[in-house]
Amino acid sequence: MQNCGQIFRLRRSDRRAERDPTGDIRGALPPAKEKHHASIIEPKRIGALLRAIDAYEGYFVTKLCAATCTSRLRSGRRITEGGSGRRSTSDKAEWRIPAERMKMGEQHIVPLSHQAVEILRELETTYESWIPCKTGSPRYVFPGGRSRERPMSENAVLAALRRMGYTKEEMTGHGFRSMASTLLHEQGWNHQAIERQLAHAERNEVSAAYNFAEHLPERRKMMQAWADYLDSLESRGGSDTVV
Repeated sequence: MQNCGQIFRLRRSDRRAERDPTGDIRGALPPAKEKHHASIIEPKRIGALLRAIDAYEGYFVTKLCAATCTSRLRSGRRITEGGSGRRSTSDKAEWRIPAERMKMGEQHIVPLSHQAVEILRELETTYESWIPCKTGSPRYVFPGGRSRERPMSENAVLAALRRMGYTKEEMTGHGFRSMASTLLHEQGWNHQAIERQLAHAERNEVSAAYNFAEHLPERRKMMQAWADYLDSLESRGGSDTVV
């Protein structure tokens, strides 16, 4: 209804429509039900998920991408931000995603934990060992399994989760973000720092132009603490201990 209304209002401006009739059915259509992405939030089950990822025997880049989902809070549809991120955009401390590749059109800085840096180093080492071809080493941090010149599909992690035995009712790609948001709030981290880390939009357009690095010092501490917490869950079988 909203899309049709926009079309009719546009056509009124050039006299191709007399009016916008969508107002006649306003209130007649039930609101869309909010969809909640399936997510694992119980510490013991998170530990089991991490061990399943570690034992995954599919395409190794997908495995490492799934591992970075948990330590970077980037996943689901936004996995393409990492998948299409050129290798030159990462360093030892942070990942800078240009505005043109962000949903909200704003540059986003992702602090990297020590664990995430190690994953990126493992990828770099592997890429360097690949036999050079005409196109050279992969252009993307997470190249696709069929072509190294294209980024990994956003469905790759979803498919890997299914192969691990997790149904869509149990865990989704976006669920990694929900998992982190839930537990980080429970652990008492600053709400604004969590929202900024998740790249949720700043509604004030003026402040949005300046806040891409907002709460960055706290976010660095938070992301390292989060990665350490995940390590503890994986190594201790899902202890409820909060780091």
